[in-house]
Amino acid sequence: MISYIKGTLAHRGESFIILENGGMGYQIFVSAGFLSRMPEVGKDIKVFTYMSVKEDGISLFGFSSKEEQEMFLKLLTVGGVGPKGALGFLSQLTPQEIVMAILSADAKTLSKAPGVGKKTAQRVILELKDKCTTEDAIAIPMEMVDGDSVGGAKFEAIEAMTALGYSRSEAAKAVGLVAAEGMTTEDILKAALKKMITY
Repeated sequence: MISYIKGTLAHRGESFIILENGGMGYQIFVSAGFLSRMPEVGKDIKVFTYMSVKEDGISLFGFSSKEEQEMFLKLLTVGGVGPKGALGFLSQLTPQEIVMAILSADAKTLSKAPGVGKKTAQRVILELKDKCTTEDAIAIPMEMVDGDSVGGAKFEAIEAMTALGYSRSEAAKAVGLVAAEGMTTEDILKAALKKMITY
C-alpha cells in the first residue's frame, strides 16, 4: 500500500487533485475540507493515501494527516461503507467530530455526511464504538481543533467526569447531548452531570 506521496500539486479538480512525483501525475480523491485547505498549484505537499483496488480499476484517496487516514481505514471496516462513503464522512466532519459522535451515539451528527442515512450512521456507531476512545480524539493535533472551542471544552468535561468515576462512554454520551456553541468546560460539566441524574 502507498502510505503517502510527497510531490508538487499540479491540478485541483472538484473532488480530486493531481500530485506530480518523479515525472508521474497521481490522481488522488480528497475530501472537500482537505481540498479547501490545499496550497496554490505548483506548491509541494505531502498527502497520506489509501489505494483502493477493484475489478474496474485502481483509485487513490488522500488525507491531510495520519489521523484522517486512520479514521478513513476504521470507517472502511463498517459494513456498507466503501471508500467514497468514508471520504464523505471526512468531507463533512473532522476525525475528532466523528470520534465524539460515535462515543456519544450521535447518529444525527454522522448523518450530516453526504449519502449517509440514519441506518448507516447507527451501523457506524455500533461497529466502531469499541474501536474509538476519547484518547483517539485528544491525540488529534491541536491545529485541527483550532476555532472549535466547544471541542476542547468537551474533552475537558469528559476528563473531569471520568475523574468523578463515570465511564468514558457514559461521560461522552452525556457531554455530547448537552454541549453547545459558547459553553465553557464548567457549563458543559454542570449540564452533563445534571443529565446523568435524569438518566
